[in-house]
Amino acid sequence: MLNIAIVDDEKNIADALNEILARYAEERKIEYHTDWYSNPVQFLTQYTDRYELVLLDIDMPDMNGLDTAKKLREMDDIVSLIFVTNMRQYAINGYGVNADDFIVKPVSYYDLAMKLDRVLKKDLRRTADVVPVKNEGSVKFISLRIVRYVEVLKHRLIYHTLDGDFEQRGTLKKLEPIFIKNHFARCNNYCFVNLRYVEGIDGFTCIVSYGRNSEKKDEVIISHPRKKEFVAELGRYLGVNL
Repeated sequence: MLNIAIVDDEKNIADALNEILARYAEERKIEYHTDWYSNPVQFLTQYTDRYELVLLDIDMPDMNGLDTAKKLREMDDIVSLIFVTNMRQYAINGYGVNADDFIVKPVSYYDLAMKLDRVLKKDLRRTADVVPVKNEGSVKFISLRIVRYVEVLKHRLIYHTLDGDFEQRGTLKKLEPIFIKNHFARCNNYCFVNLRYVEGIDGFTCIVSYGRNSEKKDEVIISHPRKKEFVAELGRYLGVNL
């Protein structure tokens, strides 16, 4: 699933981008979801880590796109960013906020499709691994970037993600190397936690968030034998001594 945020104060532009994205997804046979934000302040306030791509206008009220991008990079330095603008002269400034590209309005299908191809190819190299979750004859591909934690219950692997819970038969042992590579740490014999979603530790309880600006939390038990190493892994991930 490709999650995309469109940040533009003009609804007709957002609608045009959605039409292009629908055609692009159909031709490339990919699943996608878009959220439209007409106000950059609203976008930043409600931002979560679920997005792989942000299409961002530069000329907007309240806060322009360049300032929005600077705030965005303080929260997320990975998400891909394409400026959509009628202000070509300012687009070059986007590289100061690690923008992937820019596109000038009015947006054509082939221009945006070419830029999307380039961004998605790069994302395959830099983003989290994807795991196939097989269940009842269907297969869903889930990016580990949106997985908050994974646990096993009665021989069922349960992926707790920003998009809901998904499960299949399996064990943690087989997937342990891919979890470790993607900054997961084992908190007990039955659970791996994605360290990017750890909000805190209270005794032997790990507080796992649903992403930035979400009030929802889960509590996951840290076993006594695993606590020292789990805390050490968290410290290494955050770059601090815990």
